[in-house]
Amino acid sequence: MSFKHKMNKKAMFFTILVISILLLFVVSYSFVSIVKDRKPITRRVETMNNFVYSVETDLPRQLYISGFRTIFLIEKEILETGSYINNLNDTIEELFYNGTLNGAAQELMRGANFSGIEGFLEERAEKINADIQLENPVLTVTQDNPWSIRFSLTADLLVVDKTNMSLWNKTQVIVAYVPIENFEDPVYIVGTNNVVTNKINQTSYTVFVEGSDVSNLSAHLANSSYAESSLAPSFLQRLEGNFDASDNGIESLVYLPSLSSQGIEIKEKSIVDYIYFSTQNPSPLYKTTGMPSWFKLDESHLDIYQVKSISYVT
Repeated sequence: MSFKHKMNKKAMFFTILVISILLLFVVSYSFVSIVKDRKPITRRVETMNNFVYSVETDLPRQLYISGFRTIFLIEKEILETGSYINNLNDTIEELFYNGTLNGAAQELMRGANFSGIEGFLEERAEKINADIQLENPVLTVTQDNPWSIRFSLTADLLVVDKTNMSLWNKTQVIVAYVPIENFEDPVYIVGTNNVVTNKINQTSYTVFVEGSDVSNLSAHLANSSYAESSLAPSFLQRLEGNFDASDNGIESLVYLPSLSSQGIEIKEKSIVDYIYFSTQNPSPLYKTTGMPSWFKLDESHLDIYQVKSISYVT
């Protein structure tokens, strides 16, 4: 092999080596640049993701506040008018979406109705340079247990990053439970023309009578506490004056001396509240040993209160 040929081979080898090093440098530089460019995007996505999470966490609290104030205002309306609510669902929706009751603005719903919730979220989104919307809202109000009201809001949650780096679009189901305890029972309000009221408080007793011992039943009666009963209407039904039986029903026993002391005429009826304050009048009526003479129950409630010793039948 000639000297010239050897030199050509060495030159080619060094040329390839230099090109390879240059290519490696270019690739490495490009990779570092891409990594550097992605860091702001990653940080922004994390910020937006944390914001969406905080919104999802906070919305049930917002719905709870709205639900509680809605029920409070409905009870206030019953107190002021002495009448049940004709269409409960329409009334709840009017308060939630419009912040009005029978067309009149309710100051208590300011910031707690749907537009108020939207405004609160928009203020928070503005702080991180984002837009947020709750679209196609559907509110449902039900009971799946006797002691609380279930508010459920289904809406399309749209969160848009104003820098166009990220977007969230999902259907959100927000649920809040509002306890009914300490709300006034509308059945007493309407039934006594707002003369005698009764707050809903769950009874502490599961056993009312043991043998001939009726002390628990006496205490339950004196406090007009509430027990679960599938024969009775639910709290939501009570707001409408609907006394049909419900799996989420509750009932109290009317303490008649509290009525007579206010000059209210005593009826010869079962003292179960939804019976006493309605047109229902089942018979016969039963008294029991150890209880006041005015303590009378219809036959369907004897087992509920474990009344076994019958001393008198009408």
